[in-house]
Amino acid sequence: MGETSAVLCPSQCQKARMARDVRYDGRFYVAVKTTGIFCRPICPANLPKEENVEYFSNQAQALQAGYRPCLRCRPDSAPSSWAWKGVETTFARAVTLIEEGALQNGTLAMLAERLGITDRYLRQLFQSHLGMSPKQYAQYHQLMFAKQLLHSSAMKVGDIAFACGFNSVRRFNDAFQKHLKLTPSQVRKTDSQLSSSNSICLAVRAPFNWHQMLAFYRLRAVEGIEQVTDTSYQRSFVLNGSKGWFQAELQGETLKVEFELEDIRQLRNLVVQLQRMFDLDADSALIERQLRELDANIVLHSGLRIPGVWDCWEAGVRAILGQQVSIKAAIGQLNLLVQTLCPNHKAFPTPEMVMAADLSFLRMPNSRKETLQRFALYMNDSRDTDPNEWLAIKGIGPWTVNYARLRGQSQPDCFLDSDLVVKKALQRFPKLSKASVAPWGSYATFHCWSHF
Repeated sequence: MGETSAVLCPSQCQKARMARDVRYDGRFYVAVKTTGIFCRPICPANLPKEENVEYFSNQAQALQAGYRPCLRCRPDSAPSSWAWKGVETTFARAVTLIEEGALQNGTLAMLAERLGITDRYLRQLFQSHLGMSPKQYAQYHQLMFAKQLLHSSAMKVGDIAFACGFNSVRRFNDAFQKHLKLTPSQVRKTDSQLSSSNSICLAVRAPFNWHQMLAFYRLRAVEGIEQVTDTSYQRSFVLNGSKGWFQAELQGETLKVEFELEDIRQLRNLVVQLQRMFDLDADSALIERQLRELDANIVLHSGLRIPGVWDCWEAGVRAILGQQVSIKAAIGQLNLLVQTLCPNHKAFPTPEMVMAADLSFLRMPNSRKETLQRFALYMNDSRDTDPNEWLAIKGIGPWTVNYARLRGQSQPDCFLDSDLVVKKALQRFPKLSKASVAPWGSYATFHCWSHF
């Protein structure tokens, strides 16, 4: 197995696949030498002999080795692996940026510049960790996403090709057949019942407490932008200039998402957003096991995830309006802001809108209105900066920054120990601290909140 999954040795993988252990789904893949197919460890097919298999930590590695994905267990639909955790930070960030489409919209040199390294060193990192180039990894990732769309959507093959970053259907068909050893039409034939609407099913790593997540969103929903029912979450958005909306509903162990997008090329970016926003890949069983070791009573509701917001800008606005007031008061001001600046209620106000507005209509101290406008001015010029840099803005402190990191970036280790509710929880659970709950501070925060 590759370096990225050194935590799993071949004997562990063997035990996991023999037991079809769902806890290992997405953490490694089983390639069968006699069939040329690679599977998830939970595949229901007859178990091959150990001498006939080899293990890979990543789908791209299996494709690189010449295996094609199983049509029965569908490796493309597995939860994303946490294999990158603990490896070199620059490589992990490069993988994330490529999966978000960095090489679809830019060159390798541009990606290297974003990472602060040379493109030569970037190629060395990928060769060392995965045994392939960044461009090869990007193409394998595009192809597996295309396979997922062929299985779980009724989109036309041409639309899927463009959504996955290919400039022509011919190039898409050639690459698909070359690397997956199948044609798009062969994959499409395996699914006879497809919805007529634009929809995609995203894998969820169980346990996943969808009910609690919806309750959290419902209490904080922005009227006209978000709609939360007993079973679903819906919102409108603007993604890289493309307007759209989505509705998500849990069905079994998958999240079914119906959507509309003005520019279908933004679909991959939307899926990345949804995976982060609903924290689909978190290993709740592992996280909660560590928290229970600190205090057996801390986990009141199993399967809690980080309920993210659309982006850091929105998270920052929510945090500023929520400074030293109740949730109800903060959401009241947030809805007033959106209703006044965006009367059509189809998207969250932009930094430019807030920066130029007269905020006298907001019912809160002038100092907080001034903080909001200073924040809008900053974000209008520096949208992609690290939230830690916001501390230079007058009126923004550590709580606001950490709230944005928690919900705007879905970072796993933001323990809000300065939060009033968390402080109350710490009196009940004194063994909890930033050090003891690391690297799962964000989850500890939500478990603390769940008790009040």
